[in-house]
Formats: sequence, structure tokens, C-alpha cells
Amino acid sequence: MGTKRWFLRGVLVTLIAATVTAVHAAETVKPLSLSESIDLALKRSVLIHAAREGVKGAEAQRKEAFTGFLPKFSTSYSYTRLNDDPTVTSPGGSFTFPGPSPIPVTIPPSTYQAGTKENYNWNVEVRQPLFAGGGILASYDASRLGSEIARLEETATVQDLVQEVKIAYFNILKAGRIHAVARQSIERLTAHRDTAQGYYDVGIIPRNDLLYAEVELANGRQFLVRAENSLEMAKSKFNTLLRREINAPVEIEDALNDRPFTKPLDGCIAAAMENRPEIRSYTFRLEQAKNQVKLARSEYYPNVGLVGNYARYGDTPGVAGSPYRDQENWYVMAVANWNFWEWGKTKSRVEAGLSRENQTADILTNIREQIALEVKNAWILLHEAGTQIHVAKKATEQAEENFRINTERYREQVGTSTDVIDAQTLLTKAKADHDNALGDYSIGRAKLERAMGVAAPDGVE
Repeated sequence: MGTKRWFLRGVLVTLIAATVTAVHAAETVKPLSLSESIDLALKRSVLIHAAREGVKGAEAQRKEAFTGFLPKFSTSYSYTRLNDDPTVTSPGGSFTFPGPSPIPVTIPPSTYQAGTKENYNWNVEVRQPLFAGGGILASYDASRLGSEIARLEETATVQDLVQEVKIAYFNILKAGRIHAVARQSIERLTAHRDTAQGYYDVGIIPRNDLLYAEVELANGRQFLVRAENSLEMAKSKFNTLLRREINAPVEIEDALNDRPFTKPLDGCIAAAMENRPEIRSYTFRLEQAKNQVKLARSEYYPNVGLVGNYARYGDTPGVAGSPYRDQENWYVMAVANWNFWEWGKTKSRVEAGLSRENQTADILTNIREQIALEVKNAWILLHEAGTQIHVAKKATEQAEENFRINTERYREQVGTSTDVIDAQTLLTKAKADHDNALGDYSIGRAKLERAMGVAAPDGVE
């Protein structure tokens, strides 16, 4: 029994220590900053990983294309067995040696061995292209540009994720503030309902006024439920972007601010034209299309190259020669190949390439126009939100004073319950409008930075 008691005590102590440790850890959780949130999202994102794999693949293709400039080496080893030793047969014949006394000579037919049944061959060959009509260079340039395009696509993916994290982060803060406004509204409506209940109990106000207060309190509770749900959905979006468990608790630092944005619209558009990875990507795609046309045109010209060959022969696996054949030989050869007639195949390929080039140029023009529009819209919405912040702040101050006055008037029974509830509704709306505008301003700034192509991965705005 004593041993069992000591065992139970040990288990209890362990559980208490674990509980205290967990509580202490929960109490010391440091809220995530915006830059820390972005850093976590970038480290864990599968989209970023996929984009980086795309860069690796494009770089491998560039290296593959570069090998077109270099000599190609090949080797082969073969074994051949014949059914019989090769022979050479001399037909023989008769002839007469000329002279004072001609001598007739007759040579009988004969057969001689000229090889062996066992034949081993080893060859090493090198081929070096000398001229390909510019096709090798065009192919390499296209692959090199493909590598640059992949890097720009990675940059665009990073900037998209940075924007998404910023928006999710600010949406949590905005939803949190709206949730606080809803709770404050419940507190004010509850206090007013309690006051109305007291007045009704002593017969100062009619039941209709009490019912009105009850209805508005119920409406306030619905507003609180919607605010709680919005906050929960914002946190779920945030956790998804950071690849955390979807229901993980979220603690973040307050980063909402109305710091002025002074850059003019023309400057924002100019920055976008210079920095947006999509524009630079399609600029490279246009150059890539031009190189594809050069590659197609290279087929109008012959291909010229050098071929070097070294061979060894033997009647044993060591290719050490035989009595009938030299052990080794080599040669160097210049080769020119030219397909000068293919029924317009090359011409059609060039025309197709030119069409793709023109198509890419049109898409690039459209992208520039759409980005300029995106920047302008984001710039307008940002300044609109900035204006709304100041208007809503002033409205909140006025609504607070209006609510205070109407509450005092009601307590003195020189005002009505309707006046208090209307004032409370105006105050709740003014506070919600201010918090919405403040959140929209931070979100608008994130969208404008992305539109300009300057979204900072470290979260610095």
C-alpha cells in the first residue's frame, strides 16, 4: 500500500507541474507582429516552395541549353562473331612471260584467310558544332530568359502572399475592434434596459418603452454574434495563410494606423511600371518570343560541324589488333547538313513565331494598362479611407457627447427612451465606421504597395 501511495503522489505531482508549466506558457505567449507573421507565412507556404521549384527547373533548362555550344562525346563497344573466318579467293589463271623464249605460266586458284570470326570494336567520337544559323544561341537565350521569368514569378508569388497576410492581419484587428464596439454597445443597451426596467417597475414609463429597450438589446446581441463570427473567420483565414491549425488561438500586435501616404498618383504609377514583376516577366516573354523566331529562322541555314573519331579493333576483348587488321585508326571530318527544301515548313514556323511575338507584345501593353488602373483605384481608395477616418473620428466624438446628453436627459426624465436608443445606435455606428475606416486604410495601403510592386516581405510598409 505504501508503494502504491507514493506512486500516486508522484503522478499527482507530475500532473500539477505539467499544468503549471502549460498555464505559464500560455500566459507568456508573445503576440505575433506583422513582420513575424509574414516571415512564418513565407517559410511555410507551399506556393512559395512550388515557385522556387519552378526556378530550379528553369535554371536546369538554361544549363541544358548551354551544352549546345559544347562538344559532344560518345563511345561504343561492339562484338561481332562471324559464322566462318573471312577469306579472299584468287581465281588463278595462265599467262606467258615475254622474251626470246616465251615461258607459259599457270597459277592455280587459291583461297587466303582475310580475318577472324571473333571481332571486337571500340569507338570514341567527338562532335563540335561550328555554325547553326544562330539557332544554338537563340535557344540558349530563350532558356536564360525562362529562368529570369521563373524568378519573377517567384517574386510575384511572394508579393501576393505578403499582401494576403497583411490583409488577413488587418482584418483580424478590424474585426476585433468591431467586436469590442459590439460588446460596448451591449453594455450600454443593458444599462439602459436596466434603467428602463426600474422606471417601469415604479410606473414612471409605459411598458412600450421597456419593450423597445428589450428589442434593441436583442438587436445588439445579434450584432455581437455577427462580430464574433467575423473575428473568428478572420482568424481562420490568418491561420490558413500561416499553415497553422485552423482553430489555433491567434494573438497579434495592434498595427492599425493612419500614417499619411504622401506619394502622388503619377509617382505610384511610375513605380509600378518599374517594379511590378508581371511587367518585367512579360517583357522577358516578349524577348523570349523573339528568340523563338530566330531559332525558327536558323533552319534556313546549313549546320556545320567537326567530327573526330578514334577506333580500336581486335580479335580479343582487349582490342589489341589482329594479324589481318591494324589495332587503331582515327579521322577528322568536317560535315555540313542543309535541308534546303521542306515545302514551306520553316516559313510557316517563322510566321507562327512572329504571331506569338505580336501576341505577347499586345498582352504586355494590356498588362501595363491594367496595372496603371489597379494603382489608381488603390490610390483613390486609400485616400478615401484616410478621409473617412477623420470624418468618423469627429462623428464619434459628437455621437459620444450626444449619447451622454440624452442619457442624462432620460435619467432626469426630460428625454425619452427612444432618444437614448437612437443616440446609442448613432454612437455604435460612428465607432464601427471609424474602426472600419482605420482597417480599410491599412488594407488599402497593403493593396497599393502590391499594386506598385513594392510589397515588403519583412512587413515594413
